[in-house]
Amino acid sequence: MKTADYLIKCLVNLGVTEFFGLPGDYNFDILYSIEDNKDASWIGCTNELNAGYAADGYARVKGYGAIVTTYGVGELSAINATAGSFAENVPVIHIVGVPATNHIENNVLLHHNFQHPDYYAFSKAFEPVVETTAYLNKDNAKEEIDRILEVFTRTKRPVYLAIPMDIALMEIDGDILIKESRSDERTLKSFIEKASEMINNAKSPVIIGDTLIKRFQCEEIYKKFAEQTRIPASNFLMGAGIIDSDKENYLGTYISAFGNDTAQKYLTQTDCAISVGPIYSDLNTFGFALPYKPDDYIAIYGEYSVINNQKYENIRMADVLKELIKFVNPRNNHIIADDIGYKHPEITDKKLTSDYIYPRLQEFFKPNDLLFIETGIIMHGFSAMKLPKNVIANTQTLWGSIGWATPAAFGGCLADKTRRTILFTGDGSHQLTATEIGNMMRRGVKPIVIVLNNSGYTIERILSNDPEDSFNEIADWNYSKLPELFAGDIWIATAATEKEFDTVLKLAEHQDKMCYIEIFTEKMDLPFITAKTIERLNKQKQEALEKVASFS
Repeated sequence: MKTADYLIKCLVNLGVTEFFGLPGDYNFDILYSIEDNKDASWIGCTNELNAGYAADGYARVKGYGAIVTTYGVGELSAINATAGSFAENVPVIHIVGVPATNHIENNVLLHHNFQHPDYYAFSKAFEPVVETTAYLNKDNAKEEIDRILEVFTRTKRPVYLAIPMDIALMEIDGDILIKESRSDERTLKSFIEKASEMINNAKSPVIIGDTLIKRFQCEEIYKKFAEQTRIPASNFLMGAGIIDSDKENYLGTYISAFGNDTAQKYLTQTDCAISVGPIYSDLNTFGFALPYKPDDYIAIYGEYSVINNQKYENIRMADVLKELIKFVNPRNNHIIADDIGYKHPEITDKKLTSDYIYPRLQEFFKPNDLLFIETGIIMHGFSAMKLPKNVIANTQTLWGSIGWATPAAFGGCLADKTRRTILFTGDGSHQLTATEIGNMMRRGVKPIVIVLNNSGYTIERILSNDPEDSFNEIADWNYSKLPELFAGDIWIATAATEKEFDTVLKLAEHQDKMCYIEIFTEKMDLPFITAKTIERLNKQKQEALEKVASFS
């Protein structure tokens, strides 16, 4: 079969049935292969960056995602999205249509190129932000596609694939030969023996789950591990929603000393921390505020694990959890975690503030909701919530590229049409990628979009020396009028007071169409946790500067 047909067939087998991107004359034959596959659909976006974010959101929900761009101008427009997927272990394959082989070999000056062509310059640019790259030719097409997809499925990270126009049409063997990764049995056995012994001898073990559990598709086996061992279980911000909050051994999200005293107490007193799928970044740990050293205990990652600072390579997270269930003795814990989440908010006619917005949204969320929470102050307000059962919550806490959430929510809508999708974004972030609202309407998806209008980059205001610095200002938009630019059926509302927001949310629950809600706060209104986290980070920054000064 044709090379492009084979690639699309392989990706469809992995569950990728929607392909995001933009057309360009170098990638037409790839797009035809998508359209010719009865199980695949082409999803055109307004720009390549948005397409990359949409593929990222899609992969977070469905397991894998794909973006297709054209050579040079298209692929470089998407590189930031690919880098974000790489940072957070989101498996998105970036497929690039490039000029024909004879033009590459003869270094012909074609459009989308430099005056002195280097046809491999852009693939080299992607090397630091993907797990591997491949550039197909007549001798390696089948072998390289199989190799790159093996890496893709094993590492759960982005990969880059360049397909010359003539190679896309070249016929290759159509039998799928992608190797399935397996754990090294001897290493796995050694790790399980030591880990289970350490856990069983501990007086106060605690489990901390995080986002790599989702990336490596281990949610179910992780829940089984936590439920059957009955070990107290918490999670970091990026791991919110992994365990249902009604479980007896669930401690709630760890938010340092900023709330949820139960989780803070258990993690402080533990003599055996078992972290599963962790990302130990500044914002995910609220300023590195951990009461233990992760590698001193047990850390389970996607393809390796750690005990007492000793690394065990080539063992898969799913296999580790499956074996630990067999050998870890169940606990008999009685946990009273009555401080998880916000208390019921009283409704007044006061202006909207974070003190009301996040508790009210906690009540608005329903079981099985699909959430996309924008970076910045919003994710901190979200972090203290108690989520309903089976909610899939998505943040881009590590990479933190503003604008990510709007197109990512679009991708999420298409990945699972059975769930209610809720996007919560800020005005500064929304301005980067708001045009994807048009494609949401075009595709008939029905998310609830909430745009927080706080007159600029509030997160940057509190990080900069002066909140009134001019570079933190943005153009004034009437956001609630924005959807009127696009064709489609949509319900629009605004809210500036607590009572108005309460009413709008109640009305939105009954709309059988996309909802777009603009809410207003003062520009320096902050969730409590944001203020405390920034205070801690600034203190650490000052201590580091003083240390440097002492050496000079």
